[in-house]
Amino acid sequence: MQKRDYSLVAIAAGLVICAALSRLVFYPFNFSPIIAMALFAGSVLKNKKLAIILPLSAMLLSDLLFEFLNIAQGFWGWGQLVNYVLLAGITIFGFALKKINLLNVAGFSIASSLIFFFISNASVWVFQPGLYASDLSGLRDCLIAGLPFLKNGVLTDLLYCGLLFGVYSLAGRYRMEKAVA
Repeated sequence: MQKRDYSLVAIAAGLVICAALSRLVFYPFNFSPIIAMALFAGSVLKNKKLAIILPLSAMLLSDLLFEFLNIAQGFWGWGQLVNYVLLAGITIFGFALKKINLLNVAGFSIASSLIFFFISNASVWVFQPGLYASDLSGLRDCLIAGLPFLKNGVLTDLLYCGLLFGVYSLAGRYRMEKAVA
C-alpha cells in the first residue's frame, strides 16, 4: 500500500510540474494552469504541507524563469504577493474536494476561477492607487476591465483541471487493475 501511495504522489507532483512548465509556453495567450494545479494538489495529496508547497514552488519557479528569460516581469509588488496567498488559499479549498467526479471538479474549478478573479482584481484596485477611482465605482470599473481575463481563466482552469484530475484518475485505475491482475 505504501508503494502505491508514493507512486501516486510522484504522479501528482509530476503533473503539477508539467503544468507549471506549460505556464511558460502558453503565457502569451493568458493560458495558465496555476489555479488548476493548486486545486489538484489540495485535493489529491494527503500531505497537506506538500500540497501547499508544491504549487507555490511551481509558481515561484515559473516566475523566476519569467524574470530570468525576460519573458515577463515575474514579480510586481503586493499584487503578486496576493496571487501567492490566493494560490495557497485555493490549495486549501481543494482539501474539501474529496469525491473526484466531473461535476465536483467542474464546480470547484469554476468557484476557484471566480474567487481568484474577484480577489486578484480587487487587489489591483487596492494596491495600484490612481489606476481606478478609490470608491465602489472604481472597483466596479476594475472588475469590468478584468472580464476578458475571467473568460480565459474559467476555460483554462476547466481544461487543466480536466487534464490533471483525468490523468491522475486513469493512472490510479491502471495501477489498481495491474495490482489485481
